[in-house]
Amino acid sequence: MIEARYLELGGALGFVEIVTPDRDTAALPDSAPLPTVLCIHTAGQSGVQWRHVARDLADLGYRVVVPDLPGHGRSEPAPGGPVTSIVDYGDWLCALLDVLDVQRPYVIGCSIGGKLTLELATRPERPLSGAIAMEAEAGPGRVNVAGLRRELEDVAGPSRSERTYLGTLASIGRSVPEDKARIVALMHKREDPEISSSDLIAWGTHDVRDRLHHVSAPLHVVAGRDDPWISVDEVARVAERVNETNPGRAQFSALEGIGHYPMEEIDDFAALTDRWIGELQRSARAEEVTL
Repeated sequence: MIEARYLELGGALGFVEIVTPDRDTAALPDSAPLPTVLCIHTAGQSGVQWRHVARDLADLGYRVVVPDLPGHGRSEPAPGGPVTSIVDYGDWLCALLDVLDVQRPYVIGCSIGGKLTLELATRPERPLSGAIAMEAEAGPGRVNVAGLRRELEDVAGPSRSERTYLGTLASIGRSVPEDKARIVALMHKREDPEISSSDLIAWGTHDVRDRLHHVSAPLHVVAGRDDPWISVDEVARVAERVNETNPGRAQFSALEGIGHYPMEEIDDFAALTDRWIGELQRSARAEEVTL
């Protein structure tokens, strides 16, 4: 079942889809509340990136929350203009979770969504059940922030959509069939250039390296080997730094033949996510036993 809602958040309407299993969960032997998974999209895009995964995750027994960040998709723009801070986006997501009365969700995000996952994971006052951060380093993203700020003055040029299309194709892994890559790129052309440039400024200025010791829930960091936006070694370093303070709390996976958009590139990504969440659950139980 898909529930679409507009919520008053920070002086504007934010859009969120909540996807739950179609079957009658009350009839199941275990009637405990469904675990909630918060899915966060990439720069300039929207929750539509999770359209296949959200449905499949729900069928696997999850309550899936898929928001459009302010100014993206069907969410109204932030009252103060396009957001250029991952921290501000993180505050907005916390407000969303409060309105929905979601406690201790699993969080999975990609690109700026991956940075947002790291941001939320380093807020011990807002504990998570687990986090999966994809295609994001702990330090500032590898973009020219000064150039992006200049570009905000000239984002309406007619070539921008083609740049997005071609840039998306260049960021998809070599294992992805050509027709599938083309659909992903065509969907990405829908972005608002001003919003995507602002997002990339947020990507290029966000840094949680000095907060990784605050990670209090199991963390899985993921990098596509074909992703031109990140250093695979730097993503792996996130897990290493977390484990220096909290041994065994973080793990790292590299995805062969995959680029910047695993949830759109990988067939049956929901099954992979379900496996990762299971690993996070086992890690949490192991920590409890140790304590």
